[in-house]
Amino acid sequence: MRILGFESSCDETGVALVDASGPAVPRLLGHALHSQIEMHQAYGGVVPELASRDHIRRVLPLTEAVLAQAEVQLDQIDAIAYTRGPGLAGALLVGSGVAVSLAMALGKPAVGIHHLEGHLLSPFLSADPPEFPFVALLVSGGHTQLMRVDGVGRYELLGETIDDAAGEAFDKSAKLLGLGYPGGPALSRLAGQGDALAYRFPRPMLHSGDLDFSFAGLKTAVLTQVKRLAHARPEGPATSHLADPLTGQQKADVAASAQAAIVEVLVKKSMAAVKASGLRRLVVAGGVGANTLLRQQLNDACARAGVRVHYPELHLCTDNGAMIALAAGLRAQAGLLEMGTSGIHRFDVRPRWPLSELASSAG
Repeated sequence: MRILGFESSCDETGVALVDASGPAVPRLLGHALHSQIEMHQAYGGVVPELASRDHIRRVLPLTEAVLAQAEVQLDQIDAIAYTRGPGLAGALLVGSGVAVSLAMALGKPAVGIHHLEGHLLSPFLSADPPEFPFVALLVSGGHTQLMRVDGVGRYELLGETIDDAAGEAFDKSAKLLGLGYPGGPALSRLAGQGDALAYRFPRPMLHSGDLDFSFAGLKTAVLTQVKRLAHARPEGPATSHLADPLTGQQKADVAASAQAAIVEVLVKKSMAAVKASGLRRLVVAGGVGANTLLRQQLNDACARAGVRVHYPELHLCTDNGAMIALAAGLRAQAGLLEMGTSGIHRFDVRPRWPLSELASSAG
């Protein structure tokens, strides 16, 4: 079974093709990705209307490139998957519109996939795929969650952020330092030149006794420190020019200290979840999962605890079509998708779609 997948939830246009024949993990036959980072940099963040228009421009050329890479013809595709949500409504509609229209033209099924489930299952495309069950740390720009995963569609939420996600903490701290978009990777690069012990930022909810997260207070602490270093009034407005009076080393030290705080919370909460679950396997997924310090500290903590840790390949940490096609393939293998063509060409998206709702609907 060959499944073509489309991802267009935010600022990456991704297309991929997997082979989900048989019981083995679906095999990636080809994928292509276009990032809109350069386009959005001038605005300091994603502009939804521009994102949607760019998806329209990119999706068909990317599809042609994937089919050529895989040496597969359109009429050899058995199903088409697309990101149904969560994400930007307009951007989601581009992917779903192309996928459903193509499916109707070919007489093939179109299936809507949860964006976070795609991230959650993406490590199955790595050279060292996990096995069920495992604890998953799903950490990205908009989500920070710990989940117990017993199988495809069998997810139990263990903890989540009550305010800002870890990725937001990276991005907002970067903005306070006057760094460009995307802020998270820029802050991580700068942190490599700084002293992580220079400033002791709070580790929110580190000793809360549960597996929830909170990063809003850390952002406030970074703002206060930047103002102090810039000799600004503590009650002054949070604008990007606040970091201008800081030296390069001060910025690097703030970046390193902020990153250390975020990573320490993620690592300790993840290891607490593994211990509480009694499982010996941890999966890390989402864009922040590419962070070098996070991987180093998780590797060390898991080695000490005798726990296996798995990550997606670095090029599959960000949003991509491969994770959407893979999730559809795994769901089909688990009997969780209706692969007929009658009544399934729905043209709808779910900009807000809790993963817990998906799990409960999967039974």
